[in-house]
Amino acid sequence: MSKDSILVINCGSSSLKFSVINPATEEEYINGLAERMGSSEAELSWKINGEKGNQFLGQAAHDEAIEALMGLLSKEGLIDNIAAIGHRVVHGGEKFTQSALVTDEIITAIEECVPLAPLHNPAHLRGLKAAQKFFPGLPNAVVFDTAFHQTMAPENYLYAIPYELYEKHGVRRYGAHGTSYRYVGQAAANMLGLDINNSNIMVAHLGNGASACAIKNGKSIDTTMGLTPLEGLVMGTRSGDIDPNVFNFLKNSLGYSLERTTEMLNKESGLLGLSGVDSDCRNIENAAAEGNERAQLTLDVFCHVLAEKLAGFAAAMGSIDALVFTGGIGENSSTIRKNVIERLGIFGFKLDEQKNDETFRGKSGVITKEGSTVAMVVTTNEELMIARDTQALTA
Repeated sequence: MSKDSILVINCGSSSLKFSVINPATEEEYINGLAERMGSSEAELSWKINGEKGNQFLGQAAHDEAIEALMGLLSKEGLIDNIAAIGHRVVHGGEKFTQSALVTDEIITAIEECVPLAPLHNPAHLRGLKAAQKFFPGLPNAVVFDTAFHQTMAPENYLYAIPYELYEKHGVRRYGAHGTSYRYVGQAAANMLGLDINNSNIMVAHLGNGASACAIKNGKSIDTTMGLTPLEGLVMGTRSGDIDPNVFNFLKNSLGYSLERTTEMLNKESGLLGLSGVDSDCRNIENAAAEGNERAQLTLDVFCHVLAEKLAGFAAAMGSIDALVFTGGIGENSSTIRKNVIERLGIFGFKLDEQKNDETFRGKSGVITKEGSTVAMVVTTNEELMIARDTQALTA
C-alpha cells in the first residue's frame, strides 16, 4: 500500500479533531473528534464512508485519545497508508513565517510561545508529543495560524505602547485563522479567474471565534485578531475590541480582579453576553425572528463591528476584487451576510437575495448581482491546507 495520506490533528484543551486526507486527490478517508477529554465522559466519534461510529474513552486525556485513534486507524486499514502527521498550532509568534518539520528545537520554540496562547499552545504540544509516542515511525509537521500574517507591515501590527514591550516581550498584533485565509484566498481567486498575485480580497472568517483579513496580492496586510484571539470582532463568547480601561473600571466599581475580568471578556461576553440567549448564532437568529429585540440588537452589533473593520480594509487595499465569507457562520448564515453587505453599500455591493439564501451547508459561490462588487461564500478547508504543507515538508 502506498503511503499517500496525511493524518491531520487539531488539539484543543479538551478536544481533538482529526482526519486522514490524500493531499493530491483531496479525498478525506475519515474524520472525527475526541471530546470531553479530562472528564469521565470522554468519547471518540468518527465518520468513514458515510458511516458514523463512536467509542467511549472514560477518563481520557490526549495520550489516551491518540492511542485510541491509532487503534481505530489500524482497525480501519488506514494506518499503513499514512506518510506523516500534520498539526495545527495557533501561535508561532514571530519565530515562524511558514510551516515547519518538527524537531526538538521546533518544540522548544512552540513552548516559548505559550505565554502568547496559554489556552491553545499547551494543548497542541500535548497532542504533538502523544503523536510522536504512538506513531513513532512517522514525521510530524506543524502549521501555524499566525504564520500567514507575518507579512503585515509594522504600522499594522504595532500597538501604540512603549516600544520596548514589543522589542523585549513581543507585544504586537499576530492574528489567527491564517491557514483558513491561505486556503480561502486562493480558492476565491481560482473561482473568479483572478491572479492571486494581483488581487485584493477581504475575507471574513466567522465562527465561534471570528476574525477578518485583508489579503493583497496573496499576502496578509491586515487582520483583526491581536496579541491573543480576544481582540477584534464580536465572537461567540469573546468581546472583541473594548476600552482597556474596563479592567480598572470593573475593579473600582465591582471589585473585579484581573483574572475575573479576563474570564468575563473571554467566556461570558460576545454574542452570549449581549444576547443573554446563547453563544450560538443560529439560536440568536431564531430568537430575533421571534421578536426578541435584544437578540436582534446583538446581531446588529456583530455586523456593525465586522462591516466597520471591512470598510477600513477596503480603504487600505485601494480596491476590492471580492469579499469572501467563510467559517461556520460565514458559510451558513444568509442573515448575517445580508446585514453586513447592506452596511457596505458604499463600496458597490448589491446582494442577490436568492443566491444568498441558497448558499449554505458546504455550497460556495457568488451571492451578489451582476455588475456588483463581488461578495461570495467559500467553504474553508484548513485540514487540506495542513495536509498539503505536511506533504511538502516530508516528501
